[in-house]
Amino acid sequence: MKLANERVVGRSVPVTKELDSILMRLDRLSMTPEFAQQRRIAFTRALQVYVELGNQAPLSPLPEEVDLADLLLYADFYPEDGQLTLIEQLRDVITEHIPEEERVWLDPLKHSYMDLVELLPQEIGQARRTLRSIGNGRIYEVPADSLGPDAESGQVLFSRLVREPGDPESPLAVPAGPVLMLSAEDARALYDTTGEERREMEVVGGSFELGDWPEFAKRFGHLLLRNFARMRVAALVEAVSEIRYRTTAGAPYFYVMALYEHHEFTFIAGGMAELEGWKEEAPVRSAGATGSGKLRRFVQGNNGAEAGATPSARVTVTATELFLECDSRERLDTVKHSLAAAFGFSLHFRGEAVQPPMRQVTQAELSAAEPLTVVVTDEEDRTLMNAFLETVYLEWADRESPAVGGETPRHVMTTQTGRSQVAALIDEMERNDFGLLRTGIAAFDYNKLRAHVGLC
Repeated sequence: MKLANERVVGRSVPVTKELDSILMRLDRLSMTPEFAQQRRIAFTRALQVYVELGNQAPLSPLPEEVDLADLLLYADFYPEDGQLTLIEQLRDVITEHIPEEERVWLDPLKHSYMDLVELLPQEIGQARRTLRSIGNGRIYEVPADSLGPDAESGQVLFSRLVREPGDPESPLAVPAGPVLMLSAEDARALYDTTGEERREMEVVGGSFELGDWPEFAKRFGHLLLRNFARMRVAALVEAVSEIRYRTTAGAPYFYVMALYEHHEFTFIAGGMAELEGWKEEAPVRSAGATGSGKLRRFVQGNNGAEAGATPSARVTVTATELFLECDSRERLDTVKHSLAAAFGFSLHFRGEAVQPPMRQVTQAELSAAEPLTVVVTDEEDRTLMNAFLETVYLEWADRESPAVGGETPRHVMTTQTGRSQVAALIDEMERNDFGLLRTGIAAFDYNKLRAHVGLC
């Protein structure tokens, strides 16, 4: 499923002059104040996925999706407040003169419906292209120049075809404007998904009265639009999951993090040294940094700990904390399980961050054949790190800490000895700040912790 990164998903094809005039009249009617509420209902139904996601929607609807929702409103929507449909208002309520050459398009439009139609092979020079509905096998013949020269046999059009005025059984038809071009595989997935919903509706309703494909598509065409939107979002999630995050130096960027507390440095560090698949490397300290000497780092590669393996996870053990960094949420879960199995209650989980850096990804970037590589700057890393540590340390003073004998730092602060102990602990945490160990620049202001427990 690659809807999210296809180079061309939608297009708007020319509409015959008379039909276009009718569509503009219907649009003006739909904009009247007395129809505003019904318009909102129709659009909420047709574009439900985007409406429900709101400002959190990772994608906006394609212009063609919005145009298809317009056509649903014009031709398929029955107002819930008892008003006539828009076509009935235009056809039966005489408020303006409509030329006969336009009026003849009203009934064909009224009986049209959303459809998935496959482009069949065509002989060179033919004036019309032949299409076949996936839903019921109905044959359409549309002007060849209306689809463009790049429309290929086997592709499927997700659109609304309006038969030409005259014989209702004639295959002659025209696209109503918006067209979404799908591969045969994607179109079949869309049809099957919608078909499953149709069967569920019939079972829940206790009858099988949704009719044949034209009747179903006429009444529930919004389901096709809704499922198309779901497929787009799912495809984007898949594409984003394949993004490769890198530091400015080109190394894998670990945006997935977890923090643990402990008070058994020798046991934890020694256990990591013997844990299968992990290899020790020298931790990087910022210039002039001093510490207790209790600092060891271990990396895990995609090929275990083999030389030259690309790192996929990293563990840094300090005197009182263990920092875990990974390249994906799935790897985080795997490593967390292995740490729990190796060290049990010696590690006290404090929090994790699993969201990748916020980045606007363009359609062109998603269209690339290779997975997208995103470079995360040191400044972006510090922002991400600060947000993570702010969250983790927010409740630090009031959580039992193994570094102060299982008491809470705030409680220990009630004695002078405890104050000195907590002050030394925060000093140690500051010397081994997670940001210092990643980029050489501190990511958190530890005076916030000092103020929180009453040290300053």
